[in-house]
Amino acid sequence: MKLISVTPRATEKAYALGANNVYVFNVPLTANKQEIVHAVETQFEVKVVRIKTLVQSGKAVRFSRGKNKYPGTTTRKDSKKAYVTLAAGNSIQVFAEPVAAEEEKK
Repeated sequence: MKLISVTPRATEKAYALGANNVYVFNVPLTANKQEIVHAVETQFEVKVVRIKTLVQSGKAVRFSRGKNKYPGTTTRKDSKKAYVTLAAGNSIQVFAEPVAAEEEKK
């Protein structure tokens, strides 16, 4: 099994899901669920209970090739997300505040 790199998504929706022990990760388009589970368990040393994946289609973008004479459209790259549910008692500190920021507030 090849080792892939997964990165957590830092969004408001992902922050809200963290309360239910669900974490959202950006994953490569070619990765399957078994590879994602293995990568999350090895990178973050947690136990994965459930996983859901989805491929988000790239948005359409308009561009110009001249002075409004030849407009064109293209699409941004597709991306893949994984919603990972961890076992009870496991957690990942994705949204933890840095220690330096806490000291500055005092």
